[in-house]
Amino acid sequence: MMAGERSFFGPVDPAADAGYDEDHPKRKGFFTDTSICIGCKACEVACKEWNDVPATHFDMLGSSYDNSFSLNANQWRHVAFIEQAKPMGEQESGLRRQAVALGMPTMGPPGSVPPEPGEDDAVDRPDFRWLMSSDVCKHCTHAACLDVCPTGSLFRTEFGTVVVQDDICNGCGYCVPACPYGVIERRKGPEGAKNVGIAQKCTLCYDRLGAGSTPACAQACPTQSIQFGDVEELRERANARVEQLHEAGIMDARLYGNDPEDGVGGTGAFFLLLDEPEVYGFPPDPVVTTKDLPHMYKRAGAAALTLLAGAALAFVGGRR
Repeated sequence: MMAGERSFFGPVDPAADAGYDEDHPKRKGFFTDTSICIGCKACEVACKEWNDVPATHFDMLGSSYDNSFSLNANQWRHVAFIEQAKPMGEQESGLRRQAVALGMPTMGPPGSVPPEPGEDDAVDRPDFRWLMSSDVCKHCTHAACLDVCPTGSLFRTEFGTVVVQDDICNGCGYCVPACPYGVIERRKGPEGAKNVGIAQKCTLCYDRLGAGSTPACAQACPTQSIQFGDVEELRERANARVEQLHEAGIMDARLYGNDPEDGVGGTGAFFLLLDEPEVYGFPPDPVVTTKDLPHMYKRAGAAALTLLAGAALAFVGGRR
């Protein structure tokens, strides 16, 4: 397969592949460092406010403290809360040794004796950790949603991102099953909301990018868990962060979506994870769902020509 024909053999500039000239801006994206996410959900709120996304899906589920559940047409950013019954890497003992008594008031069962200042009371605490991760559309290098859209409502921007044009989308829904991450969805409500029936997802704040501003979610993140910038620079920053965590003894740290050689050609929004991708609800080895379409079309065409030739031979033979 030649370059420019949805090639999968190496890095591809998605904006140039879409026809933009050499002077187009550098590809923009997100690097989400889940190791410093505190689950504040400021990114969710900022995204909803800036993009006028309906404030729905805020019901307690009973299975988690997370009240927004998943990405959907009304949730373009989603912070997952994952509780695990294990400590974080090899940090636990080091943190306990470095514990500092802050003189804060304590509360315990009636009749219990509070620990003395400086006394290590962490021994009786359960060994568990929270994994928190702000998920978003991946803005894939090879985007299946873009491939299957029959109206051109989904388009590749000069920043290499993928955006839905609300006024062109006819609500066919072809893009929904095409996404290997389950990100895009047609809006079903609430009543009176705009764009009901239209496919909706993160635009990486395309309007803000055009004005030279940072996307709303990254602007609102208080810990810089969501970092915005040029994708190549973010990849270098992400690799350095993984090395830093490995040196600190957190050997489970790994990157997800940053590899240009993977099944989607790398993503514009990638993540530092502290466990397997499945723990966060990510597919472990995503592949663009339209990868085999060219071969399928060629085989279907060859089959049609074979049938047509057979029918012609049968017709000619029948007239003798």
